[in-house]
Amino acid sequence: MDHAAIQKFLEEHDYDIRKTHNGRWIDQKCTMDVVCLVSDCIVEYTRNKPERTFTVKDIWYSDYTVENVREIFSKPNPAQKASHEYDKYFGQPVKLLDAAGIINGVKSGRGYTYSVVNRELLEYISFRERNSYHFLCLYIEKVLKDSGIYGMFETFFRLQDKNSFKMLKDDYTDFIISNTRINGATECGRIFTKVLNPLACKYKKLGTEKGHLSKDIITQNMIMYNQKNWRDILSAKPKDMTRSDYETALPVPDDDGMTTYRMNRAKRNLRRYNELYRDGKTELFDERHILDPATQIHHIFPAHEFPAIADYLENLIALTPTQHYSYAHPNNNTQYVDKNYQYLCLIAKTGKIRDNLTGRSGGPVIYDFYLYQKVLNTGLCTEEFFEVREMDFEELLNRLEKYYV
Repeated sequence: MDHAAIQKFLEEHDYDIRKTHNGRWIDQKCTMDVVCLVSDCIVEYTRNKPERTFTVKDIWYSDYTVENVREIFSKPNPAQKASHEYDKYFGQPVKLLDAAGIINGVKSGRGYTYSVVNRELLEYISFRERNSYHFLCLYIEKVLKDSGIYGMFETFFRLQDKNSFKMLKDDYTDFIISNTRINGATECGRIFTKVLNPLACKYKKLGTEKGHLSKDIITQNMIMYNQKNWRDILSAKPKDMTRSDYETALPVPDDDGMTTYRMNRAKRNLRRYNELYRDGKTELFDERHILDPATQIHHIFPAHEFPAIADYLENLIALTPTQHYSYAHPNNNTQYVDKNYQYLCLIAKTGKIRDNLTGRSGGPVIYDFYLYQKVLNTGLCTEEFFEVREMDFEELLNRLEKYYV
């Protein structure tokens, strides 16, 4: 699903807050990573059962959710206590998806029962955080435009000073209190962050931090629920190292639940795509293994060496067991990667990404050219692949050659 398709979906809905009076169209827990994860949990709960209805509790009590959330966010088992925390954590993104029209909620007793309305968009959001981020930006802008208040955000993005920030925050607060059931400035302020910062990130502008005008341009790391304090981490970077080299050299954190979850999700998504649209064949053609199923998902650049790109689809390739354990990792030594075979994997992956992005392969678009550039830069400890023009795959291959030949 591309941005044009998302825009078409959004245009079919009127999100004017003055009409809906919905103050919970977005909320404190509705960050790109949380919306992505909750969408993933809904997709898994309803997989192969498209008509299956669900409640918020159905989602957070499911085995898939319990396993992933307990690992990622270090919260207690939802089958135990902390019900209120889980209700917010899952309930708020569910309400956002309902408000957007992706799912539909029907009043049932004290709560709501939901059903999936647009599975294609739900799966797009669930695929990875970057997809969720793109959707949220488009959705937030549409709500603000429908509500007649997008202009005040444009003014702030143009002026970018304390006065324009205060005016925006005050005007937004007055608008929400006047048109929804939310009646406290503090509550409006918490939600305001989730409205402003994704757009600030999109347009590379200052946003809000701890209730005030941010000192720095908002980045994607800053709008994640499970964000790292990159400023503190990067303050320790040696002066003679590039930021890219330093980030690559960072060890995997002890609390690695999110990395593991994202990596497993990426592998699962690539395997499903390969089975649905490529008949489960290897992505690296080899006549010796043309009939062997590609059951293995291999990291082209090893996850233990490059954790920052461990969950990137662009760093994964579907191989047969022999290709994986005999060629990519000779003698089944998964701590070692054969450089010559790594080069072959990169050539093959470049072709598959090109075919996917140009529509030659059929099926949904699952790759991102910029993220592939990032994978190559990270794995080869350089910045030069960012110099390549968008969609210039021939130049990518030309630059790749000098690292291996």
